[in-house]
Amino acid sequence: MTIKKDEAIQSILDDFEKLANIVLEQLDYMEHFITSGDLFVSDEVLTFIYKNEEQIDKMEVKLSDKIVKTIVLQKPVASDLRKIMSCYRILINLERIGDRVINVTKFIHKIKAQDLYEGFHEVFTNTTMLSVNMVRKALLAFSNDDKELAIWTIKNDDIMDEINAKLLKKLVKKVNLEDTTKNLLTSAITLKEMMSNIERIGDYATNIAEAAIYSIEGRDIRHQTLEE
Repeated sequence: MTIKKDEAIQSILDDFEKLANIVLEQLDYMEHFITSGDLFVSDEVLTFIYKNEEQIDKMEVKLSDKIVKTIVLQKPVASDLRKIMSCYRILINLERIGDRVINVTKFIHKIKAQDLYEGFHEVFTNTTMLSVNMVRKALLAFSNDDKELAIWTIKNDDIMDEINAKLLKKLVKKVNLEDTTKNLLTSAITLKEMMSNIERIGDYATNIAEAAIYSIEGRDIRHQTLEE
């Protein structure tokens, strides 16, 4: 029975790693086309991203089912159960990150005011790089039982929120100009929505980090003030 339980848990972790790597690949693509400053995403890249998204959705359903069956049939001990439940919490957030990447990809095509985008390109580049790094470190915190990486991720979420708020204020000033055009207004709204989706990736990274701490310590810090 012990062998079957260990095999079942390892199977979950192996599938989880595969799913996480696909999501990270999606984030790499998003980071690449945002940092490049190009508003064009090739059909080849789009096809690859959408195929990955389909695979993420299928794997999320399959892995969720595997987790439930393992808990019911194998009755894991407390430490293993925490690991599995943390895995489940992270799994949900990974799927949502995948959705946000798709959203950002769609927003890129809606931006018509090239000058406006170029004016905010540095902000988008820095925010995107930070959000992707947060996800990477949060996943490493879980896989390596590294509490410090989890804490780093959670603390950086405030930076993401601050950047998003500042961008909104700047965009409002832009669209209040007398020479505001339809393209400028539409692009400004699109940029705000795009930034919100990138910021949400940071939120999901924080959720992953919180799940990592639960796995490591058995302590649920959601909705609490972080204390080292």
